[in-house]
Amino acid sequence: MTFARLPHKSRLFGLAGFLALTAVSAALAQTIDGLDLKAIKARGTEATADAQTLVDAVAGKGEAHRAEAEQLRERGMAAVANINPADLPKGPDGAVDFDELLSGAAANTRTPMGEGPMFIVFASLSMPEASLTRLIADTTRAGGVVVFRGFPGGSTKAFADGLKRVVTSEGQEAHLAIDPRLFRAFKVSAAPTFVAAGREYELCDGLDCTSRAPDHDRITGNVTVEYALETFAGGRGPGAGVARVALTQLTKGQ
Repeated sequence: MTFARLPHKSRLFGLAGFLALTAVSAALAQTIDGLDLKAIKARGTEATADAQTLVDAVAGKGEAHRAEAEQLRERGMAAVANINPADLPKGPDGAVDFDELLSGAAANTRTPMGEGPMFIVFASLSMPEASLTRLIADTTRAGGVVVFRGFPGGSTKAFADGLKRVVTSEGQEAHLAIDPRLFRAFKVSAAPTFVAAGREYELCDGLDCTSRAPDHDRITGNVTVEYALETFAGGRGPGAGVARVALTQLTKGQ
C-alpha cells in the first residue's frame, strides 16, 4: 500500500507540478554509464540553471510533447496505484529497472490539491550506504516516500550512481523522489528526518516557492523507520493515524 490521501492509494505521487512549465515525455532519456536518466523521479532541483537544463531535456520545450506527457501521466498514475513488482521489466544492470523510477513522473505536471505524501523520509546520498539501503527498503514497505533535496553538486551522474548502490529491488522505484519544496515546507535541514503528516496538503508550484506544512509529527536522527513509526503511532500527535497505517504495512509478514 502506498498512500498520500488515505484511503485513495492512487493519489500518492501527485506532488503539484515538477516545474510549472514542464511536460515530461518519453523522449527525455539521457544515458550515463548504461543508466537511463528516466530512472530519476525528478520533482525539482535547487539551482534554477540546472532546472532549466532539465526542463529543456525532459520537456522538449513544453508543448511539443504535451499529448505524450498526458499518456504517460495516465499510465504512471495507474502504475503507482496497482504496482506489481512481478510485472516490472528487468533493467540492464540486474533486477532493478531504473526506468521505473520515472514511472508516473508525468503526473507531476498538473495535479489537484491535497496531493503531498503523508509519510515522508528525508534522506541524503551522504548517508552511509547500509543505512540508506535499509531506509529505502523499509520506507517502501511502509508505503512512504524517500525524498532527496536535489542532485549532489548538481551532478545527475553522481545521483544516478548513488541510487544504483542503494536501490535493491524493483518495488522501490515508485517510492523515491527529488523535491526541494518538501524540504522547505517542513524546514528540514538534516537527514534522515521522518515526517508523518496529519492531514492532506498542497505543494506549491515553482522552484523557489514555500508550501505551508500541515500539522505533523517528526523525528530527526539515525533511527530506523520502524522506531520512528512506533514513536508516532504511540503518541497522540497529528501524524499518529498515518503512522499506524504505515507501521502495519511495514510489519506485515515479518
